[in-house]
Amino acid sequence: PHVMPRPAPSTLCCCLVGQAGTVRAVQASQYVSLWPLPQKVKILDLSFKLTSFNIVDAKESSAGSSCSLLQDAYRRYYEYMFGIAKRQGPRKSRLTGPSELTELQVWITSPDSECDGYPSVTSDESYELSVDLPYAVLKAPKVWGALHGLETFSQLVYEDQYGAKSINSTAISDFPRFAHRGILLDSSRHFLPLKVILANLETMAMNKFNVFHWHIVDDQSFPYLSRTFPQLSQQGAYHPYTHVYTPADVKMVIEFGRLRGIRVVPEFDTPGHTQSWGKGQKDLLTPCYSGSKPSGSFGPVNPILNTTYDFMSQFFKEISTVFPDAYVHLGGDEVDFTCWKSNPDIQKFMDQQGYGQDYKKLESFYIQKLLDIVTTTHKGYMIWLGHFRLQSPPFFFFLLLILILLCMCAVEMANVTSAGYKTLLSTPWYLNRISYGQDWHGHYKADPQDFNGTEEQKKLVIGGEACLWGEYVDATNLTPRLWPRASAVAERLWSAKDVTDINDAFNRLSVHRCRMVA
Repeated sequence: PHVMPRPAPSTLCCCLVGQAGTVRAVQASQYVSLWPLPQKVKILDLSFKLTSFNIVDAKESSAGSSCSLLQDAYRRYYEYMFGIAKRQGPRKSRLTGPSELTELQVWITSPDSECDGYPSVTSDESYELSVDLPYAVLKAPKVWGALHGLETFSQLVYEDQYGAKSINSTAISDFPRFAHRGILLDSSRHFLPLKVILANLETMAMNKFNVFHWHIVDDQSFPYLSRTFPQLSQQGAYHPYTHVYTPADVKMVIEFGRLRGIRVVPEFDTPGHTQSWGKGQKDLLTPCYSGSKPSGSFGPVNPILNTTYDFMSQFFKEISTVFPDAYVHLGGDEVDFTCWKSNPDIQKFMDQQGYGQDYKKLESFYIQKLLDIVTTTHKGYMIWLGHFRLQSPPFFFFLLLILILLCMCAVEMANVTSAGYKTLLSTPWYLNRISYGQDWHGHYKADPQDFNGTEEQKKLVIGGEACLWGEYVDATNLTPRLWPRASAVAERLWSAKDVTDINDAFNRLSVHRCRMVA
């Protein structure tokens, strides 16, 4: 029910333009157009025809015909490689030539294939691919690795000079360098139609990304339709019916992602970035004062009322049941203290708590109470950098870095990991920031582990995310702004640390871009 077939790659060539508008010729790479580059790959100059070809379960596989995730993937990748028409109707038996490859056998080797489960941060995504006669074999412990292997196999298929689908003899052993490889999309600043989100999930799978960080609400709008608090989107969305994500929409995004090995991690950012929340939830936000009288405007979430935490408890209880992933992102960044400072009730509370004029202590008070609430839902949590000194067990704690300067980021990475927290990097990968020419070079060269720290510290860096904030991005420009620039991040997070050849990357990325355009 959630298949979006991709057309077979066109033979029409498209190129990446170099600096100052010069066209740079694409050279053939020894790794053809594989992206991201596998950990170990050997391609021989021996080709096989795919005239009569099928993708099937290996007899030894623990996932058979009842595994709808794999059956769906077989159908999807077959149609991607060969087109829809060729699959229709039963195959006539015929003799095959000596250089014809007739099958790709998919063998899930673990007793539990995880076919009916959801991907997680600990999922085994490894696979081995052997393309040789009499048939190709894709071995993976879990279905998640098999999905990546199918993507790799599809990238090896090409048309020979006569237009016949072919593939070369190949041996690949592959696994990701980092467990968390994410894309952040912002559906609050501009509403993103469902088809745009699904199309980008499809493209994420082409690049072996495995986390969709859904920045679903913010100051500007609240498009998430809550069953518990429907007035939040009724009052806070750009339009209460056309610009909301219904429970069915959210379920579709989660399942569409699951079928491609992609986790969906929602972000509900508080106590700041919450103007849209206040439109549908009375007394949630702090009343701002002008002198001794309310000004009529509102600031961050009011951290001193019990009703605030009653609301958050009910709301995140719902979120924990709607989103199956083990983690939820709680934001926690960019809190403006001006309104809190103006409010006499807040000032009185600050005096009672002994906080003086240190409003960061009040912010931490709120965040800690929120973390306690989320912990009761048996979810782990992620927050933006700024609160890592909270009293929370590092095992359940993730951070994303939003510092602007890479040198500052390296220092913060060292500080955060030295405190024992698992960490993600996003600083160099804010893809909403654009410049003329090929800025993907900088994205490609950035590495999450490039900071001064011990090996144990660097093991705490579990990946990163490419972020596309939505102030100037909507459905009309999201895809061309994100891709293929995000592909550079994909290879950095998947491939070995020593895969740094910009020229070879250019040659492979140029063809990979053609594949995505097609």
